[in-house]
Amino acid sequence: MTPQEMVEKALELSANDDCVVLVDEGSTANLRFAGNTLTTNGVARSSRVTVISIAGGSAGVVSRSVVRDEQLADVVAAADAAARDAQPAEDARPLVEGVPESPHWDSSVEPTDIGVFEGFAPALGEAFAAAEAGGRKLYGFAEHSLNSAFLGTSTGLRLRHDQPTGRLELNAKSADLKRSAWTGVSTQDFTDVDVAALDASLAQRLEWAKTRVDLPAGRYETLLPPSAVADLMIYLFWSAGARDALDGRSVFSKPGGGTRVGEQLATLPVTLSSDPGAAGIACAPFVRAHASSRESSVFDNGLPLGPTDWIKDGTLEALLQTRYSAELSGLRVTPGIDNLIMSGPSGGGSLEDMIASTRHGLLVTCLWYIREVDPQTLLVTGLTRDGVYLVEHGEVVGEVNNFRFNESPVDLLGRLSEVGAAERTLPREWNDYFQRTVMPPVRVPDFNMSTVSQAS
Repeated sequence: MTPQEMVEKALELSANDDCVVLVDEGSTANLRFAGNTLTTNGVARSSRVTVISIAGGSAGVVSRSVVRDEQLADVVAAADAAARDAQPAEDARPLVEGVPESPHWDSSVEPTDIGVFEGFAPALGEAFAAAEAGGRKLYGFAEHSLNSAFLGTSTGLRLRHDQPTGRLELNAKSADLKRSAWTGVSTQDFTDVDVAALDASLAQRLEWAKTRVDLPAGRYETLLPPSAVADLMIYLFWSAGARDALDGRSVFSKPGGGTRVGEQLATLPVTLSSDPGAAGIACAPFVRAHASSRESSVFDNGLPLGPTDWIKDGTLEALLQTRYSAELSGLRVTPGIDNLIMSGPSGGGSLEDMIASTRHGLLVTCLWYIREVDPQTLLVTGLTRDGVYLVEHGEVVGEVNNFRFNESPVDLLGRLSEVGAAERTLPREWNDYFQRTVMPPVRVPDFNMSTVSQAS
């Protein structure tokens, strides 16, 4: 069966009051390389069907990979039985109705393949040659995926979204493997990836690292590039659930009860938003919930998504809301969206401009191994990796030892002294899960490098 036929058949087979069916058809192509040599390449396909059966106010969810035609009836029967055996769901609401059918609902699924790298692969080969001539080694991978998501409900919804996702991670090392630098990019189709420019930036950083400067732990004026900002803001976004805030369990809880929506978090006019239609980082324009959680509800499947400001001009505007949590909080229904955009005052400069205007400070390449310490303040800890550099009088003068840091993304917003121009970027820590981000570089006057790290 085609994905569309599987949706229709599953809806027909369900014997309960209502039903939601999600079918995900995925394909992936990848290139992997090490020591300036392509090591492997390959393609893969995946398929998954999720049946959400609803009996009264209870939901039964059964999800299976690679379901053959003759197995579908068993999957639906299992979901029906699970719904009948389940306790009433607190988030139960009538299923969404009235959303127009996706115009390409009936189109066939066109998987990605290795041909997506047709223009990229020769440029990568040229970068290998340049790196070899320059005495450095390139390691990393390029990956492209295409997921076609189908959503059908017993209330008549027939929605589809095709999501292309690409990422490139490049790690350059000196010939003796003692110096290392990382960069990465997010892309839809690899036609916009400038490998030569990425390699040149890595070569410059390896050159900076020839001079070593050891510094103690402490608070330093620090420049964070868009990638590092993305890692911190994604964690803030993931932690912005309305239920946790209402229950007094998060940094967004208001002392005495309620949430901090409406409170000023940043002194600069910083905006953190999501938009399903944002150019270059477009994502699904409707809710796709394979299971209910504190931040999502299977009953909200198909709910339309639109541009949403989470923080606007420094003020907390919204939290991650289901229809159920919105009733509890009295706030707007604002479900999660699969991209994130941060911007500051107009006229912000580039990271290079910010380096040039720095008298004494640190330039951090990327953050790694970020873990939560205290949800009440959203204090997180982590390590710097692949290059921390000392900036003196507008110039990078050498590489500094790595640090462990302790910071809260929310607290940082209130201490930013400069926000640069936003650009599309790839988070280092979270890019397995979240890749569509547009972020600025930022200046923090007192970033807390809590201890020296021996990691290299």
